[in-house]
Amino acid sequence: MQARPGFICCDKPAGVTSHDVVARIRRELGLKTGHAGTLDPFATGLLIVLLGSATRLQRYVLGLPKTYVATARLGWTSTTGDPDGELSQTGKVPAPEDLKLPTGRIMQRPPMTSAVRIDGERLYKKARRGEEVDRPEREVEVHRADLVEVGEGTATFEIECSAGTYVRTLIEELGDAYCESLRRIRVGELTLPGEGEEPDRIRPSGELVEYLPAIELDADAERLVRNGIRIDAPDVSGPPDGAGEGRFRLLGPDGLVGIARIAGGSVVTEVVLPRESDGDDASVAT
Repeated sequence: MQARPGFICCDKPAGVTSHDVVARIRRELGLKTGHAGTLDPFATGLLIVLLGSATRLQRYVLGLPKTYVATARLGWTSTTGDPDGELSQTGKVPAPEDLKLPTGRIMQRPPMTSAVRIDGERLYKKARRGEEVDRPEREVEVHRADLVEVGEGTATFEIECSAGTYVRTLIEELGDAYCESLRRIRVGELTLPGEGEEPDRIRPSGELVEYLPAIELDADAERLVRNGIRIDAPDVSGPPDGAGEGRFRLLGPDGLVGIARIAGGSVVTEVVLPRESDGDDASVAT
């Protein structure tokens, strides 16, 4: 792979951490790397790995809705809600008509095995020491949870939800059930590589934020923005339905320049990306 800024839509296998995948790509390319939303070791599917200056766009991807395919093992429980916990068979299998997951805005309590920080430390580290701490509930939104298949002791759902939703916690709402397998298939409008596509293809940074409305800059306006000079805001409408929280992508003649808001009649930049011709930060992220 050619070392250049952008991102890769990786298909993470089960049994490795998101950090493992990012570290491998960092070693191969020698670029600063990061990811736009972790997956549990048992989970598979779409892991967006950011390369070079594209890591500056991480915050604009983390909050996008996610779509998963989750298979519930029925009549069993797990201490962690997934196959990595201590499993117990109960034999209490929900009736087919009860195979429904909650949708809409719901409250969830982060599991002790999650990466949420409490008192400056990730919960899973406390769990490894056998600690149990109070975890405040948080509001998440499940846009849909479609039952797509019922097997022998299993039920498979396609779930579209807000960032921060714990699917294994959602599966436990079925009663005696745990999340046997979990595959992420979409982040916003980004998907896994299709059949015949190069699996590690580096995609341009601009595709990460195509959901944001655009402000077109000519060469002179781009030069001013890159020099930290505010320009007058054009007459543009904001993002539909609050998408992007009032942000816009700035597009110059050669592609994505940065991300900005409009304030006081001016374009106020939040992030400016270097031109590819100017090179990129090849330092290794810590």
